[in-house]
Amino acid sequence: MAQVPWYFWAAVVWWVSVSICAVVVTCADKMYAKQGKWRIRERTLFLLAALGGSVAMLITMKKIRHKTLHKSFMIGIPSIIILQGLIIAAVILTLL
Repeated sequence: MAQVPWYFWAAVVWWVSVSICAVVVTCADKMYAKQGKWRIRERTLFLLAALGGSVAMLITMKKIRHKTLHKSFMIGIPSIIILQGLIIAAVILTLL
């Protein structure tokens, strides 16, 4: 059986870390919105999604009903997920 390369595990650790961060930041923004406090910039939320937290962010947004009425998020986050899927597929095909 072939050994899994180190960069696979590095990518998994990165993805899990960014996903956890995306969930925490999305939940914090929802809490701040309810309390009428300072909010997290939309640019920051999109950056976390682009860095790998897009799936976790979309699930969290739907679960806590946050930003679900914003077209930029309901189109932007799934678009990022599709783009990331295409990039992952291209990398896998390149490595095979």
